[in-house]
Amino acid sequence: MIQLRGVSKTVMSGGRPLTILHPLDLTVRSGQFLAVLGPSGSGKSTLLGLVAGLDAPTGGEILIDGVDITKMGEDALAKLRGEKIGFVFQFFHLVPSLTAFENILIPMEIAGRRDATARARQLLGEVGLSDRGHHYPSQLSGGEQQRVAIARALSNDPPIIMADEPTGNLDSTTGKLIMQLLIDVRRERQTTLMLVTHDADLAALADSRLVLRDGRPVEGESRIPLDSARGEPNPESRPDAASRPARLEPTR
Repeated sequence: MIQLRGVSKTVMSGGRPLTILHPLDLTVRSGQFLAVLGPSGSGKSTLLGLVAGLDAPTGGEILIDGVDITKMGEDALAKLRGEKIGFVFQFFHLVPSLTAFENILIPMEIAGRRDATARARQLLGEVGLSDRGHHYPSQLSGGEQQRVAIARALSNDPPIIMADEPTGNLDSTTGKLIMQLLIDVRRERQTTLMLVTHDADLAALADSRLVLRDGRPVEGESRIPLDSARGEPNPESRPDAASRPARLEPTR
C-alpha cells in the first residue's frame, strides 16, 4: 500500500518559492491501478518521482507498506526501489551501450539473482522480443525500446509499477499496444500501477484517477474506487479538508 500524508513540494525559482505540489493526502491500495492526469506543469511527474523516492518532498510523509521513505538515506532508497518499485520512463532511458538483453539483465545482476540470465530471456519473451535481445537500443523502434524498458522494470518482480507518460513518445497504435502490455502485466501479477498520462482514454482504463491542476487535485474530476467490502468510499482515501480541498468521489 502507498500512503501520502500532507505531501508537498516547493522549489526556489527566480529567488522565490514555487509550490509544484500542494499538501496532498492519498492512499493507493495494493493491486490498484491509479491514473494521474493533468496539464503540463500540474505536478503529475513530480508526484510520481516523490512516491518512487527519486526526489524528496518539502513536507509530509510517504509510506510504502507502512515504511516512511522520506526518512530513508540514498542507499536504503536504492534498495527499496530495487525490491519494490519498477519505473517506466517516457523516453525509455535504456543504456545505449548495452543490448536489450543486457539492459534487462543488469538490475537482476546488481540484486544478486542467481536466475538472472534465464529470467532476462523469459522477460524478453513475455514482451514479444525473444529475437531482438542482441540488438542495441539504437537498432530498436520506439515501441520495442519501451517494451524492453517494461521488461527491465519487471526484472526483480516489484509489487509496484510506476509509469511516467509511457506512451507519450510513441504513435497512437504503438501506444495502445504498450498500454495493453502494462494492463496485462498488472492483471497477471496483481501489481499496483501508478500511471501518469495526458490521455483521458488511457486513464479511463484505470480503477481510479487523480486529476491535478496547479499542484492540486481537481474537485469533481478525481475518482477513487469503492471499498470492496462495504461498497463505500475508503475512509483512508478521503481528503483532509485542511490540506486537500478537492473531494475524491467513487468511480462510476
